[in-house]
Amino acid sequence: MSYKIILDSCGEIPEEYKGNTHFERVPLSLEVGDYFVYDDDTFNQAEFLAKVAACPTCPRSACPSPERYMEAFHADVDHVYAVTLTSKLSGSYNSACLGKGLYAEKYGHKDIHVVDSLSASGGETQIALKIMELEEQGLPFETIVEQIEAFRDSVRTYFVLDNLETLRKNGRLSTMKAMIASTLNIKPVMDAQDGVIIQRGQCVGLKKALGKLCELLLNETQDKEARRLIISHCNAPERAELVRRICTEQARFKEVLVMDMRGISSMYANDGGIIVTT
Repeated sequence: MSYKIILDSCGEIPEEYKGNTHFERVPLSLEVGDYFVYDDDTFNQAEFLAKVAACPTCPRSACPSPERYMEAFHADVDHVYAVTLTSKLSGSYNSACLGKGLYAEKYGHKDIHVVDSLSASGGETQIALKIMELEEQGLPFETIVEQIEAFRDSVRTYFVLDNLETLRKNGRLSTMKAMIASTLNIKPVMDAQDGVIIQRGQCVGLKKALGKLCELLLNETQDKEARRLIISHCNAPERAELVRRICTEQARFKEVLVMDMRGISSMYANDGGIIVTT
């Protein structure tokens, strides 16, 4: 059966699949003060990070419209999947669901499934690549939907942020806590559980925090040889390489992917941030 996998632009697509007709990214938009850009191929990470650092107000994003999702769903394929940023942080999932309804009203029935990743960045990538694997096995649509929902619930997401300013500006972290963390060089180690950000620990210094992230990941990931390790970084290739080296020295994974973040992930993680998923 023919298929198409749509990711909102928080999800990265590995280089080898860019240009592959099975994949499409639907961009969110980004706004920092009076600076506006779509998170598409025109996105300039360095320029965006400089704008974020210079602006006293919080950067904002807007999800794709239901009509934009409907347009993406309108393809000459049998099965369509949309994978979105966690609904706890964005309206992208709800917009995709509305787009599915609009498609049915305008064009009639098609096998479309929308997946709330309950994650971000590489978490979306994990789900998209799993869908591709299941489709390439020739499984029925209903079976793939059932298996991908179970797989989504098994994905683990961990992250360490070097810069907490965006979290402070958008009210997810108090000014005092951000100031103490910055002054004392305390780096929180966090993960996403059911799409909600929680803190799992904190360390003095980024290297120790990344080590703690790897410890949690290695202890909590089951069947590592059957899992992908995806490391997404925001302008921090050396840190991504450190995480890759620590993890792969202690465990064997099915595949290891290291990717630089696009716009939405860069907005949340900020300069130097690391997101790791299995």
